[in-house]
Amino acid sequence: MTIYTEIDSNKRRTVTIMILFIVFISVLAYVFGEASGYGWSWAGIALVVSGFMSFGSYYFSDKIVLAISQAKEIKKEDNPQIYNLVENLCIGTGLPLPKIYLIEDTAPNAFATGRDPQHAVICLTTGIMQKLDKLELEGVVAHELSHIKNYDIRLMSIVVILVGFVVLLSDWFTRMMWWGGGRKRDRSSGGGQAQAVFMLIGILLAILAPIFAQLIKLALSRQREFLADASAALITRYPEGLARALEKISADTEPLEAANKATAHLYIVNPLKDYKGGINKLFSTHPPAADRVARLRAM
Repeated sequence: MTIYTEIDSNKRRTVTIMILFIVFISVLAYVFGEASGYGWSWAGIALVVSGFMSFGSYYFSDKIVLAISQAKEIKKEDNPQIYNLVENLCIGTGLPLPKIYLIEDTAPNAFATGRDPQHAVICLTTGIMQKLDKLELEGVVAHELSHIKNYDIRLMSIVVILVGFVVLLSDWFTRMMWWGGGRKRDRSSGGGQAQAVFMLIGILLAILAPIFAQLIKLALSRQREFLADASAALITRYPEGLARALEKISADTEPLEAANKATAHLYIVNPLKDYKGGINKLFSTHPPAADRVARLRAM
């Protein structure tokens, strides 16, 4: 499979994820509605809300992520060195120059966001510019440009919003059940038994739906990192630069304060530093850095 077929695949997956999200939320809301006694009315509301959420996430997810990350846009006169580095790599890849944002934090990390190459953003921490040399920084920027070129930014930005909505819906149902919310149906018509069945299914889905949503995010995130690493090596023609950068970033023990579990999958290396060992490693947003470095050095 070539890079170009991967790009087309990402475009199709974006549409598929948005459609499946609407269906998944509607089914989830229907079950929760039946369990609480509101029936199809909740499914209709969820369908409308999920449609607006999908539309909003497509157009505004990058702004939301940047606001959460407390990132500030910089101009060429603010930092001509980083601007020239990004500009030179864009010329080599044929990409338009993305906006460049900085996060004031000494933890080294970076991410890209946006919905397409014409509306893309690269965000770097001040720490990554201080702790990496030029070749290593080029590898990191090339990696983020690869996410832009491969349309990974579209997938990963949308996932931040969609997964969050699934979690909120499940949390709402759990709290409502805890406080005894919902309407009681007429048990003489058999509605009581049906509602009890939906109640059990709803409780099960309230537990499993956020896990399922997280697994979707992890599956998308991990495979895109390997592809972006390979694409970055193709851009720079020097895979060792990115390999050394990954080693330095992953070895740094300082967590990135602006990051959280909703945005961690966007970064080049997990910024939370709490994913080593046990179940946390199993549910990590990124492939192990050692595996990525080994693949780069095998090129």
